[in-house]
Amino acid sequence: MRRKLVAGNWKMQGRQASNAALLQSLKAQTADWLGVDMWVAPPAAYLMQVAGLLQGSGIALAAQNVARENDGAFTGEVSAGMLVDCGCHAVIIGHSERRTHYGESDALVAEKFLKAQEAGLVPVLCVGETLDEREAGATAAVVRRQLDVVLAAAGVAALAQAVVAYEPVWAIGTGRTATPEQAQEVHALLRSRVAQDDEAVAAGLRLLYGGSVKAANAAALFAMPDIDGALVGGASLDANEFVAIARAARVAQ
Repeated sequence: MRRKLVAGNWKMQGRQASNAALLQSLKAQTADWLGVDMWVAPPAAYLMQVAGLLQGSGIALAAQNVARENDGAFTGEVSAGMLVDCGCHAVIIGHSERRTHYGESDALVAEKFLKAQEAGLVPVLCVGETLDEREAGATAAVVRRQLDVVLAAAGVAALAQAVVAYEPVWAIGTGRTATPEQAQEVHALLRSRVAQDDEAVAAGLRLLYGGSVKAANAAALFAMPDIDGALVGGASLDANEFVAIARAARVAQ
């Protein structure tokens, strides 16, 4: 059975005081989410602070981005080795905001995926379509293309040590959410695509849904057979809301 995973992407939010208060509340409610994996991904500036606060909590640290280069003259970049040195377990790769706002191509995302795994990080590979692509009936083609580029670069075996998150771009930060049935359709497509290369890897691959996930819709999403958890944005900044999502995942386990 695939263990449920709830990962919080804080995006460019937080300050030292609010970070500490949020994590203190999450740790105080451990009994509510015990049994599922919980990860948090703060901004790079707070990785060391959060790493210290997470000691002994059972919550794993993730980063939001990684450079495609190793150490060197790349001002402003953070390498995979640095993330490991900060205590990171995982890193988000190819989030739609990186693709949209910073022009990250499928090829660049694949490079970052490889760098993350080489350093021992678990990549959380994000795929998803825009509203125009969905309305044009191109959802399947888009997410398959985004996944195929990584498969071509890394090989299907790499997904045994990775997570894939489906995040429809039109549902991120908009309040709109794919219906459980819409999300399940894409998750099933992704698992089927991986199964073409390796059925065992596909069966074990954790597929997360990301796109305005909140306590009110989490249970219905997690009831779908191919949805193994969530990549949570804004709701992860509210401890009670985030814990309620994790509780829904535990119930669906």
